[in-house]
Amino acid sequence: MTLRVDVNVSGGVSAGEPLALAHAARVAPLLAERQAGQGERAIADLSFANLWLFRRAHDYRFCDGPWPLIRGRAYDGQRHAIPLFPLGEAPPSVLRALLAPGECFFPLAEAQALALPPARFAFSASRDDADYLYRAQAFVDYAGAGLHNKRNLLKQCLAAHRLHHAPYTPQHQPLALQILRDWLQEKGKQAGEADDLPCQEALQHAPALGLEGFISWADGEPAGFVLAEPLQSGVCVLRFAKALARFKGLSQALFSHFAQNYPLQFGRPLDWLNFEQDMGLPNFRRTKLSYQPQALLHKLRAVPR
Repeated sequence: MTLRVDVNVSGGVSAGEPLALAHAARVAPLLAERQAGQGERAIADLSFANLWLFRRAHDYRFCDGPWPLIRGRAYDGQRHAIPLFPLGEAPPSVLRALLAPGECFFPLAEAQALALPPARFAFSASRDDADYLYRAQAFVDYAGAGLHNKRNLLKQCLAAHRLHHAPYTPQHQPLALQILRDWLQEKGKQAGEADDLPCQEALQHAPALGLEGFISWADGEPAGFVLAEPLQSGVCVLRFAKALARFKGLSQALFSHFAQNYPLQFGRPLDWLNFEQDMGLPNFRRTKLSYQPQALLHKLRAVPR
């Protein structure tokens, strides 16, 4: 694919071009620079894999140039720009010129927002956008306070079913797609609903996108999978987790296996798990809170005053 130079639209604001896999070589290092040093406070959104997989939902468009950014639309409809440069290096006049009317800079970690002059930008955060952060060790056996129900579900699953796990590879894609189809059917969803399309692409392009995880069988039947992305040293974002509901406690078993076996299998430490945001969906919020997060990572929006 040949990348073109962006043309400007009204007001000199670049419309960019739809985010594509061909942009990875340019965009991924810029995102990594923005996340450097954030540790477990790094927000889940800022990886090329995440942005590309959810490009349809957010209408992401890459705008290259001396001040590169990605334009998109948040789940609540807010138009925004993701800066791919250090905000503190751009003059205030440039920052304002980069934003189209009604746009904001988003999502910003707190450390990134500090680079913007508060006299020129107003900041806000939505609870719906906040990432859920957990200590990985808590998932190994659910020994922590408030996790007794998860511990019981894990024990029930291990007692009732014979589980087998293997590192996910593209050779497992047909089995994983069948799990995904069965999961959609259990949830009463049609093909293309929920995160069906992004999940399919993640399964297809996992190595290229830096996604790692496990596929699991229960009683010899393909039953679940977990795909995660290393975000910082010792930090993984859980991008996709599918467990068939007919195997009670399988979700807890998949998380436990991942937390316990990831370091040995993939040769990297695992101290923290990020479960991303709940998007304001009540069921997502209840489920993610039930795992007793250590922290919620808020993502700021910066609007010119």
